[in-house]
Amino acid sequence: MSYDLGKRFIKDLSSHVININWALKSIKFNICTDFICADNKGIIISTNNVAVNSDLQEIEKYIKIFLATNDNSISFP
Repeated sequence: MSYDLGKRFIKDLSSHVININWALKSIKFNICTDFICADNKGIIISTNNVAVNSDLQEIEKYIKIFLATNDNSISFP
């Protein structure tokens, strides 16, 4: 992730937590995002339970969709 994309993602972390939780809940996963923070190596997403591959794939899908958009609004199917 480039610096600009990371900066754009970090700008509104609270709404990303809400959107990721909504996406996970809509597909009936029993996991939710507690918080998102960033360090010099990337983005760290903390969850309430141990995440399995399917959980991580949905979170990764959300981030990829966000980074592919031209603005900060995102709709998750």
